[in-house]
Amino acid sequence: MQFIQTGRRSHPMSTGTLFLIPVPLGPSGVSNVLPPDVCQQAASLQHYVAENAKSARAFLKSLPHTLPLQQITIVELNEHTASSELLGMLEPLINGNDVGLISEAGCPAVADPGAQLVALAHQRGFTVRPLVGPSSILLALMASGLSGQNFAFHGYLPAKEDQLPRKIAALEKDSRTEKRAQIFIETPYRNHRMFDALLAHCSPHTRLCIASDLTLTDESVRTHAISEWKKIGPPMFDRRPTIFLLQAA
Repeated sequence: MQFIQTGRRSHPMSTGTLFLIPVPLGPSGVSNVLPPDVCQQAASLQHYVAENAKSARAFLKSLPHTLPLQQITIVELNEHTASSELLGMLEPLINGNDVGLISEAGCPAVADPGAQLVALAHQRGFTVRPLVGPSSILLALMASGLSGQNFAFHGYLPAKEDQLPRKIAALEKDSRTEKRAQIFIETPYRNHRMFDALLAHCSPHTRLCIASDLTLTDESVRTHAISEWKKIGPPMFDRRPTIFLLQAA
């Protein structure tokens, strides 16, 4: 049997693959957002690493799984996971078994702690395969009308009241100079706070897109200049998962 060198240790070439499996962004139904071959691949796996075990089980129950849930192992990887635990999550790969990595919603390893595991898998020489599925970040950008040629995702902006205005000003300046769309998210219960801050600190001509509940039945995507948002007021996005995008004129 041939072996591959993976930095610190060697593994046989029959090692498993780390599959990056997107999941629905909400209760929209797996078949509405995932291709059949992705569902089949996800249904065939016995080992999973998930941001949240409870939501992972709900996702697996929606698949035509060939194994009882009791036979599927789910290990949690979230913001509280220690780096020392990551290598153990790859152990099934060493033994020739495939592993599925899933987020709580959308694409794993994008604005998600799973990126740490993917990086380690590459360091150790394992095959990593991303599968097709919904990304709220890209869906929002597609629907925004802002620049799809030059954009940046910033995750969460500072929560502190004295830092947020400075960050918004910096993003707007960069957007104006580089012709770049700026993308960020907020905890759903603070959507109105973010909206108010953007209206208070952005130029009237800056365009702001607010995209909520993407792929769900009450999906909403609206783009207006800040001056127009001040006239029409905020959308109905209280406690709804939302992507914010802005681009300066």
